[in-house]
Amino acid sequence: MNSTLSQKIHSQSLVWDAHACFPLNPNSDLSELKRYRDSGVNFVSLNIGMDMDPFENVIQVLACFRKYIAAHPDDLVLALAVDDVIGAKTSGKLAVAFDLEGSDPLRGDLNLISFYYDLGVRQMLLAYNKDNRASGGCMEGHIGLTDFGKQVIREMNRVGMVVDVTHMGYRATMEAFDVSEQPVIFSHSNPKALRNNARNITDEQIKACAKTGGVIAINGIGDFLGGTTSEIMVQHIEYVMDLVGPEHIGIGLDYVVDKQELIDYIEGHPDVFPPDKMNDYLAFVEPEQLMEITDLLCKNGHSEQVISGILGENFLRVAKQVWK
Repeated sequence: MNSTLSQKIHSQSLVWDAHACFPLNPNSDLSELKRYRDSGVNFVSLNIGMDMDPFENVIQVLACFRKYIAAHPDDLVLALAVDDVIGAKTSGKLAVAFDLEGSDPLRGDLNLISFYYDLGVRQMLLAYNKDNRASGGCMEGHIGLTDFGKQVIREMNRVGMVVDVTHMGYRATMEAFDVSEQPVIFSHSNPKALRNNARNITDEQIKACAKTGGVIAINGIGDFLGGTTSEIMVQHIEYVMDLVGPEHIGIGLDYVVDKQELIDYIEGHPDVFPPDKMNDYLAFVEPEQLMEITDLLCKNGHSEQVISGILGENFLRVAKQVWK
């Protein structure tokens, strides 16, 4: 199916996956990162913890991931600066940074933002689905940003960490766009107009995010897309492109490598993951489909510049502006 032109575009583009999930335990094996590299991905952000995870576990996972990357210098690069990402592309390696799904791992301490940043965390969302001390979540949303949440955003701006409003409540996202002085992203969120899911986002949120100079990355979970074919993924990309322009679109597959770990996690948090939706959460667009997605965008008549932007250059632009 892949044309020579789409293969050329994919290989020459800097491909950026804004969010991926490996087992959140201190003994995780990251060997499956090879799948990303083999799929032409040049940068991936790995989740190291969520609001529900104990602080100690977040730190241990971060230490584990950093140790694994350091032990595989021929294949992996810890991305602490934009030059690390560009250098990884040039040398055929995979650049890796980290993200937090929720600000509870800060323990209410703003000083931990720079601590996490120094260790490789380059983006953080303020709340994961449920309301917390910083922000409303998309599954509750009884509050917007708290005073602490506003302080978190300002500190993130100061240290160079990208503000991510995925899984936050509507009101909180709109307030975050106003507070942040840097581009804001949705690292893995889909348009609600195509799939009416509580975790998807409205046209108004998409437009407001784009006005900050940010990027909306399309999520690959089947329940949020309405399926897991590359064609459906591209439909979501095209929808956002028509709404705000191609310079504000990216990819955040939210792919979970270990399905059993996900099942265990879902069963352990029924308030966040309804048990009757188990099968929906286990269906994903996989990294190996990225080449097919490039081919479909090419067949839809998009230019090499537009496709390269969607694949990663748009996120690289944000990183150049925000990371320090």
